[in-house]
Amino acid sequence: MSVPCRRSQAPYVLALDIGSTASRGGLYDALGRPVKGSKQRIPHHFDTNAHGRSTIDADAVVDECRRIIDGVLECIREHDLAPQLVGVAMDTFASSFLLVRRGEALTPCATYADARCAADVHALRGTIDEEAYHVRTGVRLHTSYHPARLRWAARTMPEEFAAADAVMTLGEYVYAKLAGVRGISTSMAAWSGILHAHTGELDTAILDVLGVSPELFAPICDPSEPLLPTKLPAEWSELEGLPWLPAIPDGWPSTVGPGASDEDTVAVAAATSGAVRVLLPHVPERIPGGLWCYRVSREQCIVGGALNDVGRAVSWLRSTIREIPEEEIAAALLAPPRPATPHVLPFLSGERSTGWAADAQAAITGVTEACGPADLWRGMVEGIVLSYRRVWEELRAAGARPRRIIASGRVTSEMPAWLQPLASALGCEVTPLEMKRATLRGTALIALDALGHCATPATPPWAEAIAPRTEEQEYWDRAAEEFQRSYDALVAPASTASQPAAPSASPAASSPGAPEPR
Repeated sequence: MSVPCRRSQAPYVLALDIGSTASRGGLYDALGRPVKGSKQRIPHHFDTNAHGRSTIDADAVVDECRRIIDGVLECIREHDLAPQLVGVAMDTFASSFLLVRRGEALTPCATYADARCAADVHALRGTIDEEAYHVRTGVRLHTSYHPARLRWAARTMPEEFAAADAVMTLGEYVYAKLAGVRGISTSMAAWSGILHAHTGELDTAILDVLGVSPELFAPICDPSEPLLPTKLPAEWSELEGLPWLPAIPDGWPSTVGPGASDEDTVAVAAATSGAVRVLLPHVPERIPGGLWCYRVSREQCIVGGALNDVGRAVSWLRSTIREIPEEEIAAALLAPPRPATPHVLPFLSGERSTGWAADAQAAITGVTEACGPADLWRGMVEGIVLSYRRVWEELRAAGARPRRIIASGRVTSEMPAWLQPLASALGCEVTPLEMKRATLRGTALIALDALGHCATPATPPWAEAIAPRTEEQEYWDRAAEEFQRSYDALVAPASTASQPAAPSASPAASSPGAPEPR
């Protein structure tokens, strides 16, 4: 989809994306097309351990973004495009969390997969009305959201928590360091679990329960309220005076980028993590209990669900079982389903939608001596597909009637055969997106729209749609029932079992309790 500079159309946006495996950037034209020669990518990884830690060095990410902007600016200078540059935009993985004092990070940045606050989720469930919280904010109590993380930080890092003068997400921190701006986007506040979905303001009710001051959080900015830099490196003169749109969660642009920009189209993302999302013109009155609803602007919201382990599960298989040719994997996924396929609960790093069991673990059952690597591949993909189906069914139960699915992400591009089981399990046609960096494209399109440059976007490159195999419907219905039985037996008891109460986590608490592994 990329175009040479001579064929691109002004104006342009410099877009950045901080993902789970890399930071990326590039220049996008008025039609949302990447300009050839501008692409930048710097890989990184999360620091993890067996205690639920999943972090990244925020200052290292700042340096990555600085280098990426340097690279994109070289392209801009080469083609003399600075006069047509209208803004800077960013998306990041979500959610993220770090404590800051006087502009410097006090802690590593916790990623969406950091589960060290699991005990605090359980403690909060005994303190607040979770259903009322879900109605207000559109999210459940979970390790990936701020409420449990704030409680955990106050309890396990009392000195850092007391010293902090700001709680930030990763995008906020990068913007503060690079451009001297402070503000959190409506969507990022929503993805953090601290936004009242119906008012667009901070949910002070949950902050009151936590004993946390609203002053720790930046002002909430709608997409139509960009930030102007107060400091920039001298070598970035081309960016002087340009608006920086507050960083948004990657879930929004990864919906818009592939072309799922209306309520008739569902976006299925399959990268390290995964999601099912539909963009709505208003916040619904009823939000299904297993799903989330993120307000992204004054007018729009995204309803759907997220899966922690999609590409992560694929990578785990590649590194764990005997290697087999890609053709053999594809053949196993495209073949008619077999009742002897192992049953897999693919929760390698806990569960988000639909059960929100942060401490869920993966399980493989139904394995016999006859099972080989291809059977395990098929079983893992079926487990992933059935996880998507659980989200899909909740969307339909809530009244959504999408007519098509657009699939994107690294797993879709690298292992397209997985889409046949997906289409058959969901009973809906699936259209694969044939482009990389769709999230970056979405970030650029959202920025162009917010800045008033509303040209009709170029049509994304879609491949031929994959039709469901109607003759497999009975199999997938039975597989879904078996998945639920396994879930009820192995995950639900663990997630509802009584646990020792976490110590009081109010910032004013006299005893922080024993520190947990960080």
